[in-house]
Amino acid sequence: MKRIAVLMGGTSSEREISLLSGRNVAEALAGLGRYEVLPVVLDADNLDAMPKDVDAAYIALHGGWGENGGVQRALDALKIPYTGPGAEASRIAMDKVKTKLVLEMKGVPTAKWSLASKGTESSPLPLPVVVKPPCDGSSVGISKVSAQDDWRKALDCALAAQGGEGNVLVEEFIPGREMTVGVIGGKALDVIEIVAKGGWYGFEEKYESNETKYPFFDEEPLASKLKEIAVKACEACGCRGVTRVDFRVSPLGRAYVLELNTSPGFTSHSLVPKAAMRNGASLGEVAESILLKADFDR
Repeated sequence: MKRIAVLMGGTSSEREISLLSGRNVAEALAGLGRYEVLPVVLDADNLDAMPKDVDAAYIALHGGWGENGGVQRALDALKIPYTGPGAEASRIAMDKVKTKLVLEMKGVPTAKWSLASKGTESSPLPLPVVVKPPCDGSSVGISKVSAQDDWRKALDCALAAQGGEGNVLVEEFIPGREMTVGVIGGKALDVIEIVAKGGWYGFEEKYESNETKYPFFDEEPLASKLKEIAVKACEACGCRGVTRVDFRVSPLGRAYVLELNTSPGFTSHSLVPKAAMRNGASLGEVAESILLKADFDR
């Protein structure tokens, strides 16, 4: 693989984050001096902007067609290797409801959940709960509801993120700590704890705040357990290549998988690169390790 198309942008609500990730990936790979890197900004849900003579595609798209199996199917049709999970695994992981069903079927622990629509007058689960669009990422449209008076605002926010229609996911709020584990090529990276001001890790805390802290979490046996569950969650959903698994951990140390991200960010705040660089790898080497899986996974 020599000519690498780095796909970024797209049409989802996460376009701006994708552009940041894509530029960082392109710069990191180009810095290795081993690849001809072609940054490709997509403005539509197709590959018309991508050169035809590429050896592989690095998917730095987040959300929508870039993460729900759409671009993966298009690349499969062209027989072009690409980073991250395949089309079916991407379709499952992008839909938080489908992910919940698969995780429960495979015995992977996840928080209790239900569904709500615009006619739902109160939470179907005891408060506090988290209300989120099933198919959006980057904490877009997500709210925590601790009192009934906040229900309608949270429901409308989640519905607005998906065009005002359909069902939204209502999830039991697990008190405790937030953790994340990156998995590359079936191997779990070190655990990172997410420590956000006020205990809520929303869009601002994720991308804009400099107060959110990301210490490594090495306490055993919990760290090893989180890694084990992360790999099991990826296997359950059929994820190959790179995936990030997000957890809530209760005060008693019980871990619950919240979701799987099959196209983790590559920004200055992104956690998969941070974990992969812990033992001395450069950003370019991390990007290359993800890229090389595109060759082996197809």
